[in-house]
Amino acid sequence: MSRSREQVIWDYVQEWIRKAEGDLRAAAHLLSLQQEDYFVVAFHAQQAAEKFLKALLVRYQIPFPKTHDIDRLLDLLRPVVPELKDKLASSGDLTPYGVEFRYPDQPAVDEETARQAVETARSVRDTVIEYLRDYLAQRPKP
Repeated sequence: MSRSREQVIWDYVQEWIRKAEGDLRAAAHLLSLQQEDYFVVAFHAQQAAEKFLKALLVRYQIPFPKTHDIDRLLDLLRPVVPELKDKLASSGDLTPYGVEFRYPDQPAVDEETARQAVETARSVRDTVIEYLRDYLAQRPKP
């Protein structure tokens, strides 16, 4: 059975959300474990926020480069959701966890910083899902 263009887009948005939710669940689970360096929690929080924003970009068919830069993704969304960057102003703080902090020469991430990263990612999720709520309510018909 073939899918319409609108169905393909809708399905792809759903897939980005599914992947983002997985990263957010991983971050929350890893936060519950005692660690010396909570980098991996912050990393998954960043990945979740990035993927939620990419779901919104796909919904509006806005091309995006391979990037982990949250502020860049928010800038790409400005034409369709101008207020989003202000609503998610602190989410850009997650960007280094998807890039620089993956390497050994970076300082450790403490538990409170990791907890804040997860809360920021949840805020991105909640905001993006609110913008997508009507769109996601029903899969387009063929």
